[in-house]
Amino acid sequence: MTSPPSAMQDMSRAKRLAITLTVMVASSMYALDWTIAAVALPHMQGTFSATQDQISWVLTSYIVISAIMLPTTAWLAERIGRKELFMVSISGFTVSSALCGGAESLPAEIAYRLAQGGFGAFLIPLSQSILLDNYPPSQHAKAMAMWGVGIMLAPVVGPSLGGYLTHEYTWRWVYYINVPLGILSLVGGIVFLQKTVRNTARRGFDWLGFLALAIGVGALQTMLDRGERLDWFDSGEIIIEFSLMAIGLYVFAVQGLTAKHPMVNLRLFRDRNYAIGVIFVFLYGLLSLAPLVMLPPFLQSLQGYPITTIGVLMAPRGLGMMFAMILFGRLGDRIDSRIWVTMGFVLLGTSSFAMSGWNLEVSGWQISWTGWVQGMGAGFVIAPLGMLTFSTLDIRHRTEASSIWNLIRSVGSAMGLAIALAVLVRMSGTTRAGLSEFINPYNKALMSVDGAWLPNSGSGSLALVETEIARQAAMIGYLDVFLLSAIASVLVLPLIFLIKKPAQNANH
Repeated sequence: MTSPPSAMQDMSRAKRLAITLTVMVASSMYALDWTIAAVALPHMQGTFSATQDQISWVLTSYIVISAIMLPTTAWLAERIGRKELFMVSISGFTVSSALCGGAESLPAEIAYRLAQGGFGAFLIPLSQSILLDNYPPSQHAKAMAMWGVGIMLAPVVGPSLGGYLTHEYTWRWVYYINVPLGILSLVGGIVFLQKTVRNTARRGFDWLGFLALAIGVGALQTMLDRGERLDWFDSGEIIIEFSLMAIGLYVFAVQGLTAKHPMVNLRLFRDRNYAIGVIFVFLYGLLSLAPLVMLPPFLQSLQGYPITTIGVLMAPRGLGMMFAMILFGRLGDRIDSRIWVTMGFVLLGTSSFAMSGWNLEVSGWQISWTGWVQGMGAGFVIAPLGMLTFSTLDIRHRTEASSIWNLIRSVGSAMGLAIALAVLVRMSGTTRAGLSEFINPYNKALMSVDGAWLPNSGSGSLALVETEIARQAAMIGYLDVFLLSAIASVLVLPLIFLIKKPAQNANH
């Protein structure tokens, strides 16, 4: 399933660059669609006459089906070939993107998003393994840095680009934009990617493991999405979903350890670096997606920024990522990758802690520099983490290991977003309830407030106070999320010392 060493050495620089651009475009499209639809949800909600609960599945369905389909990558790549799977994946993703843009009902939109996420799920692990196989070990840092620029910038650009397209055209263009990019990547794949040897000896498909994973992950995400709304385990639905999650993931784990040909070979976790790297990518997913999705509504609803200004304020985040990736590409082989990962989590924690000190008068400069620092932190984590994770693993298991790695990252991202939103709703509601207790005509301190702030007495003045309380409560909810993220970023640091330093120029 890998390129022969002689073919790798004989490959021209131009062809290697063409392969890099092809897989970068493909993986960036998939990553972009994690967040590009986020700011378009209110417009989609109006088009489909949907409730808030219903429209949220436009995002959730994409993430969940991606996580479920990821572990099938290795089996499908062995059966039909890696290039062929890449072609099917990019074709299906492009077609389903066009269908998403043309959907006339919410069920159709969710069905097309499921198809889009299902086809696109293969693009990340395939792109990773294709790049690593077409670069010599001495250039893996450079390859992962270039790949990381696309994969990490896409979710950052997504909300701003989605807002611009929705404002200037219609929400349907957040999907139509994938069509020309998909065609470009498809042509590049046909022309430049090499066919790989198929492994026809591996028979059958692990349907039990696949169904157990689908049930476990689907129930987990549904429970997290609806738990806060249904008051968690006071709801019979949440108890059922928790039970299904526990049974599904247990069966999946047992199948992975005991089946002759499991869908996911959990024995890979015997490799210490790989096991710890998977834990880290889960924690990274837990911390990275939520700020990207939450910042645009924060800036729009509480700060009053227009969509175009939000794009400008989020740009430093992307520039910080790009700077970090370029720096790692040039110096990655000279500095221990564990140092890069440590710096990354420290920067993520620093930026989140700074954001936890914001108020309703936060300036554009404060938003910009914290975004830059957070972008650098993300860039310093993801590329070196990929190198550390696969550094001691047998090259034959690279595609399978990459699919598991990205599965865990997807689950972590979905969980992080759900947890962040639950914390936001809970803390905002609690704060608002506490502050509202003081809003009554018998509160002498309130009634003595300067008339310049309460120009009219009576219910109109109290309504004005209630509006301000709602803003302050929402602000406190966001600050709690940012502070929780900062604390989590620091708590993961001791795990870094459990990772073994890979051998210099090891052939991995």
